[in-house]
Amino acid sequence: MLAMTVADGKLIADTVPDPEPGPEEVLIEVAAAGVNRADLLQVAGHYPPPPGAPAWPGLEVSGTIIAVGDDDNAALVGSEVCALLPGGGYAQLAAVDAGLVLPRPEGVDLVEAAGLPEVAATVHSNLGYLIEPRFSEAEPRVLVHGGAGGIGTFAIQYASKLVGAHVWTTARDDFASQLQDLGAERVIDYRSEDFSAELQAAGGAQAILDVIGAAYFEANLKALATDGHLVIIGLQQGRTAEIDLGALLAKRHTVAATALRSRPIEQRRQILAEVFAHVWPLLDDGRVKPVVTTRVPLTEADEAHRVMSAGGHLGKTVLTP
Repeated sequence: MLAMTVADGKLIADTVPDPEPGPEEVLIEVAAAGVNRADLLQVAGHYPPPPGAPAWPGLEVSGTIIAVGDDDNAALVGSEVCALLPGGGYAQLAAVDAGLVLPRPEGVDLVEAAGLPEVAATVHSNLGYLIEPRFSEAEPRVLVHGGAGGIGTFAIQYASKLVGAHVWTTARDDFASQLQDLGAERVIDYRSEDFSAELQAAGGAQAILDVIGAAYFEANLKALATDGHLVIIGLQQGRTAEIDLGALLAKRHTVAATALRSRPIEQRRQILAEVFAHVWPLLDDGRVKPVVTTRVPLTEADEAHRVMSAGGHLGKTVLTP
């Protein structure tokens, strides 16, 4: 099969052996593969694949199941699905644990479905506590950084439609109308406005989802309301920051940092099961939609990475074999 392997920091089209599904795995004929910032890091040599994963990038795909590793999953053959992978999505075929596979949502194009698994799992695993009964805030204020990106466009919809939150987001004002249509109540242009001051004036955010990292750390803590929760899921602008523990104690803040790919398989299966239960109904009836604005041929994956690295685009990019 064709796969986009990595050589000298670049992606090249290469012929590799077809994967064989192992026990509890299925084989997917790939219709599209989602592009994520982790893929860029892997190609640059900063994010090696976990043991047992293919050497080429790709954390999510959509397509059709064409084979299974054991008879227990035989009924899945022919199903249109999307899946979360530890790697190996930039290819014509992908073998994946059956517990990391979800059916294509009704009304969602099979190619666009490739942009769902990674963002849905990431957002739900970090904001899902907001829908739990123990969370006391009826209509929390949630700040989503990087609102125009793949994670951001999904998180805005998730927080506004599923949580019922007042969603604020940082993004270029070029995208303000699109993000408001997705459910953002306030779009703050990070180039000219101070999101921390704006949030403090409004009473603070109960939750912040951050892809930026160190550059926003101090401002994020100031923007949090008392008992607020900051989750760091990206380090686009630095990985080292200082923290005033006294301020953290005074406002009873919680700071967490999470990753999805490195979680044990049991945790990833559980997250996907929760996503299917809580998020898929919103996708099935159209309340939440994947925002896929760019489709690029698989063999031009390097160009897709260049566009993502440059920034300034809306939503997800997918590769089509």
